[in-house]
Amino acid sequence: MFAGWVEESRSHDGPWGETFDGRPRFDVEPGHCPERPALRRVASPIEVSDAYLGVMRDSPALRAVVQLVSPNLRFRESKLNSKLPGTATHLKYHQDLPFGPLSNEDLVTVLFHLDDVTAENGPLEVVPGSHRGPLYDHWHDDVFTGAVSPEVEAWARGESVTCGGPAGSACLMNARVLHGSAPNLSDRPRTLFIVQYHAEDAHPLAPNHLPSRFDQEVVAGVDTGRVRCSDYEVEFPETPTVASFFAVQAVETS
Repeated sequence: MFAGWVEESRSHDGPWGETFDGRPRFDVEPGHCPERPALRRVASPIEVSDAYLGVMRDSPALRAVVQLVSPNLRFRESKLNSKLPGTATHLKYHQDLPFGPLSNEDLVTVLFHLDDVTAENGPLEVVPGSHRGPLYDHWHDDVFTGAVSPEVEAWARGESVTCGGPAGSACLMNARVLHGSAPNLSDRPRTLFIVQYHAEDAHPLAPNHLPSRFDQEVVAGVDTGRVRCSDYEVEFPETPTVASFFAVQAVETS
């Protein structure tokens, strides 16, 4: 499926398609061309693929989230992030919760490995124990950059461990975990299907930055009609107007 979208990308010279909120569904890296395709993001693939929708609604990873968080879960968002060989795509260090604050913090990101993820092809890098630490600013010089400060990032890189695994495996990540990733330095692709789930009684405090028609679907348990609140503070994110998170992180502050 993703390979087919890469082939389709050769006929486009920039982002294309349309998501639920009118932004491009398919995002490409600067320098993308027919000879060197650089598709880096597919927003809400579950809206255009029954295969991805089926995995979102039923998988061993979802059942693991039930055990970790709550018997009652809602779907939040999905995307495909890819680093094709020879591309510069990378992720600056950030946390997921500041992108989508909820009434409580029971939000988990599942990263399904569609390729073997190795030390060379840009694996996820996480700071162990950071889920118990602070929520860092993602606004700098009055701009929502989607990343922590350079000082925090320098510290994080020194503390990080990589999360690899074979195709078909998955990584479950707490929404407070400080994480990023480096470019793909290998000749093999690294593509992740990423899905967020949260406790059914965690209600959004800001618009979903990656909305879909499945947003807030109850995927496990029941709708209790209750709201649960936890004590934390975070700045509201900025609703993006660009094609993807990568473009948000490319913003340079003065």
